[in-house]
Amino acid sequence: MAAEGEQATLVLEQGVIILGAALAFVTLYRRVGIGAVLGYLTAGMLLGPHLLGVVDEPQAMIAVGDIGIALLLFLVGMELHPSRLWRLRADIFGLGLAQVVACGAVLTLLVGLARESSIAAAIAIGMPLALSSTAQVLPFLRGTGEISTRTGERAFSVLLFQDLAVVPMLIILAALSRAPGAESRPGWLLVLSALGAIAGLVLAGRYLLNPLLRVIGRVSERELFVVAGLFTVLAAAAVMHALGLSMALGAFVAGVMLADSPYRHELEADVDPFRSILLGLFFVAVGMNLDLAVIVDRPLVILGMALALVAVKAGVIFGIARVSGARTGQSLRLGLLLSQGGEFAFVLFAAGSAAAILSDTAVSTYSAVVTVSMVTTPFLMMVYERLARRRRDRADTSHLEGPDAAPSGRAIVIGYGRFGQTVAQMLMAKGIDVVLIDSKPSQIEVSGAFGVQVYYGDGTRIDLLRRAGAEDAQLLLFCIDGVALDAHKLEPILEAFPQAEVLVRAFDRRHVMHMDGVEVAGIYREVFESAVSMGRDALRALGVAEAEARRVERAYRERDAERLAEQSKSGDLATLKERIFRPGGDMLDDNEGVFDSDKPADPASAG
Repeated sequence: MAAEGEQATLVLEQGVIILGAALAFVTLYRRVGIGAVLGYLTAGMLLGPHLLGVVDEPQAMIAVGDIGIALLLFLVGMELHPSRLWRLRADIFGLGLAQVVACGAVLTLLVGLARESSIAAAIAIGMPLALSSTAQVLPFLRGTGEISTRTGERAFSVLLFQDLAVVPMLIILAALSRAPGAESRPGWLLVLSALGAIAGLVLAGRYLLNPLLRVIGRVSERELFVVAGLFTVLAAAAVMHALGLSMALGAFVAGVMLADSPYRHELEADVDPFRSILLGLFFVAVGMNLDLAVIVDRPLVILGMALALVAVKAGVIFGIARVSGARTGQSLRLGLLLSQGGEFAFVLFAAGSAAAILSDTAVSTYSAVVTVSMVTTPFLMMVYERLARRRRDRADTSHLEGPDAAPSGRAIVIGYGRFGQTVAQMLMAKGIDVVLIDSKPSQIEVSGAFGVQVYYGDGTRIDLLRRAGAEDAQLLLFCIDGVALDAHKLEPILEAFPQAEVLVRAFDRRHVMHMDGVEVAGIYREVFESAVSMGRDALRALGVAEAEARRVERAYRERDAERLAEQSKSGDLATLKERIFRPGGDMLDDNEGVFDSDKPADPASAG
C-alpha cells in the first residue's frame, strides 16, 4: 500500500508540473503569436529525461496522446457528411495520392543518395517523412475558420489520405522486415481486415449507436453523452488497433457515422475538451521523446535536414496543387501548411526499427528532424501572412475604375463590405442612385461578379469624394470596417461638404467615444441593433407581451444613450456603471420607456 501511495503521489506531482509548464509556455507563445504546438513541445523538452528529468518514461504519454489524435479525427469526421466526402473524392484520392507518392519518392531518393543507405532503409525513412502533422494542421485550420474553405478542404483531403496511407506503409515495412523469426500477416489480409473493420463500424453506428443515442437523449443526462462519445471513439480506435491498423482511422470512421446524427453537436461539445487536453499532452510527449543529445551533437546537420525536408515538401506540394488548378497563393499556402513531418512518422520509424530496417541512431536522428520541422510551421505561416498582406497592399489596381467614371448619385456609400452592402441595397431598393466606393480590389472584383459596380479608392480623401460627386450628394455613408475613421478625419469632410448629411459606422462603444463632438447625423455601432432585436425577440419567446417588450427596448436604449453621452464626456467606460442592468440589481421602473414611444432612437446608440 505504501508503494502504491508513493506511486500515486509521484503521478500527481508529475501531472501538476507537466500541466503547469504547458500552461506557462502555451500562454507565453500565444501572446507572441507563435502558436500552442511549439509551447507544448518546449514544455516536453524541458521536462523530459534529457533536461530536467521530471518524466523518465515519456512513451506512456505518447500512448495517451494518441487518444487525443483519435479524438481530433473523430471531431473532424463528424463535420463531414458522406455527401461532402463524396464531393472531395477527387482531392482525397487525386491530390492526396499524388502528394504521398511524389513526396515519398523524392525523399526516399534524397535519403538514399545522402546516406548511401540500403533501398529498404531509404524507403523506411522516406515514406514516413512524406506524411504531415494532422494534429498540428487541423487545429490550425479549425482555429482560423479555414476548414471549410477550398484551401482547407484540399489540406484536409491530403491529410485524410495520409492517414489512410499509414496502413499500406505498415504493410510495406512488414514485407521488408529483416527481423529474425518475424511473423506478420500477409498484406492482402491486412487490407481485408481494414475494409471489414470499416464496414463493421458503419453497421454498428447505424444499428447500435444511433438507437443508443436516442435512448440517452430521452434520459436527458448530459454525463451520458460524455460517456457515449468517449466510448464511441475508444471502441472504434480499439477495434482498429487490435487489427494492427491506425486508431485515428477508426475514430474518423466513427465520426463520419455520426455526421448526420441529430446529437452531433452535443457530442462535439462534450468530446472537444478531452481532445484539446490529450492532443496537448501528445505534443508534450513528442518533446519529451526528442533526443536532445542528437541535436546538440550535430545541430547544424539536424537543422539543415529539417529545413531541407520543409523545402522539398513545400515545393512538391506547391507544384501538385498548381497542376490541380489551385491559384499560386493557395498553392503556396497549402505547401507551407503541409511542409512539416507528422506524428505518424514516429509510429512508422518505430515499426522500421522493430523490423530491423532502421538503426536506433537513424530513428533518433529522423525523429529529431521531424520535430524540428514541426517547429517551423507557425513561423512559416506568420511569414506567409505578412507577405500576403504586403501583396494585397501592392496589388495592381490599374484595371479598376475610379469614381471619376461614376454617375452622380444622391448618396455615396464608402465601404461595400457586409455592412455597406445592406445599407446600399436598401437605398437601391427604392430606386435611389448610389455611388459605391471601396479600397479593397478583391471586394470590388467579387461585387463585379454579382453585377454591382464598385469604384476603387480611399473614400476618406476629400479629393476623391469630390471626384465621386460629393459636392452634389445629399448623403455620405461611411461603412468602413475597423476604427480607422475618427474625429480627425471626419471634421475636414464635414467642412468640405456641408450640404450632405453624414452617417458613420462605428466598431464599438470606444470608437463612438473617439468621435465625440463631431456633428454627424448618426453613428451606428456594428452589432448594437441586431443585439437589441435579439433581446426583444428573447423577451417575447419567454412570454413577455409585445407592448412590454417594446417598452423594455425603449428603456434600454434610453439608459444606453445616457451612459454613452456621459462616457464620451469623461472618456471613462466606467461612468454611470450603476445604470447597467445586472442579475439581482435594479429592474425597470414603471415609468421608464413609457413617454417616448414616438421618439426616434438616438443615432449614436444605434446599429
